[in-house]
Formats: sequence, C-alpha cells, structure tokens
Amino acid sequence: MDFSIGVWLLGLFLFMIAISMPIAVAIAMSSLTIMYFILPFDVASIAAGQKIFTGIDSFSLLAIPFFILAGNIMNVGGIAGRLINLAKLMVGWIPGSLLHVNIFANMMFGAVSGSAVAAAAAVGKTLGPELEKEGYDKNLATAVNVASCPAGLLIPPSNSLIVFSVVSGGTSVAALFIAGYVPGILMGLSCMLVAFIIAKKKGYKTSANDGFTLKDVLRIIWEATPSLGLIFVVIGGIIGGAFTATEGAVIAVLYSFILSLCYRSLKWSDFSKICNETTIITGIMLFLIGASTIMSWAMAFTGLPTMISDWMLSISDNPIIILLLMNLILLIIGMFMDLTPAVLIFTPIFMPIAVALGMDPIHFAMMLIFNLCIGIATPPVGTALFVGCSVSGSKIEAVIKSIMPFCAVLIVTLLAITFIPELSLALPRFFGLIP
Repeated sequence: MDFSIGVWLLGLFLFMIAISMPIAVAIAMSSLTIMYFILPFDVASIAAGQKIFTGIDSFSLLAIPFFILAGNIMNVGGIAGRLINLAKLMVGWIPGSLLHVNIFANMMFGAVSGSAVAAAAAVGKTLGPELEKEGYDKNLATAVNVASCPAGLLIPPSNSLIVFSVVSGGTSVAALFIAGYVPGILMGLSCMLVAFIIAKKKGYKTSANDGFTLKDVLRIIWEATPSLGLIFVVIGGIIGGAFTATEGAVIAVLYSFILSLCYRSLKWSDFSKICNETTIITGIMLFLIGASTIMSWAMAFTGLPTMISDWMLSISDNPIIILLLMNLILLIIGMFMDLTPAVLIFTPIFMPIAVALGMDPIHFAMMLIFNLCIGIATPPVGTALFVGCSVSGSKIEAVIKSIMPFCAVLIVTLLAITFIPELSLALPRFFGLIP
C-alpha cells in the first residue's frame, strides 16, 4: 500500500483535531474517509461496523464501567475526606504540609477510585479552602493538585492499564496493575520533592497535623482503613488469582457502596447523578475504543505503523536514541490528545518497535502511561488541568507557570522509568506474574 495514503490519514486526523472536532469523531471520520477512497463504500462501512463491535466485545473492558461507577460512588460517599485526614496525619509534619497532604491524598484517592479527574476534583474541593486559609499561593496549590492527580492512573486499579491490556493483545492485567505501583509512587514523590523545595523557598510552615491527640490519630486511622482496604481486597484478589479484573471491578462497586452506606454519607437521591455520570463517561470511553479500532484497522491497511517505524529506525539504530524520540513524540501527543485515545492509537504503532528493542510489554506500558499522564496536566487538552483550575478558580495561564517545575521533574522521572526496567518489572517478577 502507498505510504502517502497513511500520511493523508494522519494529516486528516490532525486537521480535524485542529478545528476542535471531538476526538472520537475525528478518529472515526478521518479513518472512514480514507477507507472510502481505498475500498467500495458498502465494504468499508460493513467492515468499520464490524471493527467497532469486535473492538468493544471484550470481557476485560467490562471492568471499566464498574471501576468508573466505584470511583463516582467514592467521590460522593465521604471517602475522600477520610483519606485526606489520613494524609494529614502521615505527611503533615513536612514543611509546606498542606501541599504534601494534597499530593499524598491524590495518590490514595486515585488509587481507590482509578480516576485522575475524580481525585483532582474531590481533593481540590476539600483542601482548597484550607490552603487558602493557611496563606498558600492559590496558583501553586492548583499546580500541585493537577501535577499529582495523574498518579492514580498508574496506581491500580487503572482503567488506562485495562485499555492497554486489550489493545496490546492481552497483556496480563494483574501484571500491569502490580507494575504500576512503583511508577505511580515515584510520580507522587517527584511532586513532593518539588513542593518541598518551593515550600522551603517560600517559608511555608508545618501546620497540617497540629493539634492531633492520640484519640484523633486512632480515630483517623480507624475511619480511613476500610477505604484503603478496597485496594487490598480488589488488587490482592486479582494478583492472587481469586478473580479477574472485571470481577474485581464489580467487587469494588459493592465494597464502595456498602462502605458509603456505613459512613452514612451517601443518599439515595445521589444515585441518579452517580449512574448518569457513569453512563456518560462509559459511553464516551467505549465510543473512543470503537472508533480507535477503526483507526487501527485503517492504519494497518495503509501501512502507517510500518512507515513510522521505518522512519524512526532510519534516524538511528541506537535504542537509547529511539526511546528518547519515542518519549518526545508521546510528550507532544499528550499535550493535544487525551490519555485513552492516545493509548489506543499509539500502542499498536510504538509497541512493536519497543519489543524489537528488547523492551518488555509491561515496561513499555509503564513508560507509555507515565508519559501520557504528564500530558493530561499540560495544555491545551489537559483534562486534569481544566478540572483543577475550575475547582480552585485559578486562571490556566497563571497555573501553567507554577506547574512547569513539576513537569520538568516528572520528565526526569519518566526517563528513569524508561531506562531502568526494574522500576516497572521488579514487583511483577516478585509476585511471579512475569518470568
């Protein structure tokens, strides 16, 4: 197949993105337009319809709506507040304490909800007034919230890792989940390092854990332990082979539902809102996956992955150079494309190159997701950035300046994830999930 057709496919897709067409529509329309030029109209239409259904016809993908539902229940079920109190107890002694509490709370809430946006909204709403009261710079506080909330996309359960498992041809979800812990924790620690340096420079004091008595400590631990128990129940069950990721997602829904009722913070009137939000988000994600399946088919038909692979290999045969180039492309892509469609589109393109260089698929997944996590915190399409700014009331232009140091350190951490495979593979090997 003529490579020029693949270039036309890529160009048409980028044009549609540039004119602010919804990403899922841009993916589907650009792919169909190109295929109509190659195949008869009826053949292309029927084949595209089949690709959509085969793309979403996966038992593993059923985990996504259930994890989304569990996250929404937690968001309104009083779990966020309890985790924030635990975060105050654990990291409140560090200078710039509330900044570190924000980061740590994002890591914990992201871990139990699996959503960066949910973490940014829940933690930002709760801590925002406290940060303002203590005299913290609002733009800095927003930048800390936005930069750290994507850690929940690496720390399991993670919908992004489930999507990667499906699009990569069945990479073990259990191995991906357990591999995400170290990169996710490193993302949080990287943000805490920057926050610590800034807090020292600005003279922010320790205040988050002032006045905690022994009774308060015991109460906070008692209240937060059941919330964190979700991680051990769901992830432990998946890793131990007791149930699949999809079954674990159902258990997460039941667990978070019962826990929220026990906390008496979930009202029956909330259920219509929760179900509505879950349906909308699930519909968007499944449409994205279906549309991306069409694009993957179109790219394979036009030879675009081969073209990109040949181009990258023509620049250099040095694995280090190729991986650096791959990261650079993904960082740029992450600025303009949301995480899920980027995973769906670029996994089939870059994964064969990475595997040919000797990179384990699990290691590649960590590099890919970590890279794109940086993208959701940067303009112009960063969803976490927009949510964080809307919650705090800050202007995006002002927050961008404050978030730059965090992005710089996260890029350094990304390079460590890329070139030190054991950061991603040590835990899966320890648990016997990979050889």
